[in-house]
Amino acid sequence: MKAQAEALMQQAEQVRKKEIAEIVAEIKAKMAQYEITAADLGFAVAGAKRASKRGGPSVVRYRGPNGEEWSGMGRQPAWMKNALEAGKSKEDFAV
Repeated sequence: MKAQAEALMQQAEQVRKKEIAEIVAEIKAKMAQYEITAADLGFAVAGAKRASKRGGPSVVRYRGPNGEEWSGMGRQPAWMKNALEAGKSKEDFAV
């Protein structure tokens, strides 16, 4: 019985591999038909470098009283927090 079970498991695995191969072929055909690339689907292509999410250096949007710079992104710097508590607005420091 154990041998039969193993034989059935091997058969099932072969059928599964065949089905996967057919589905992959269908997907590749549709991708070719509609000119879709792996990158279009969000997959990294082997050997290709991933695009950086960062667009380079931050743009300075605010300048503090002592020349401090802040892009307006991320955690608010202490100088900005103190200025806001003192009644100033962000626009007072806009570059």
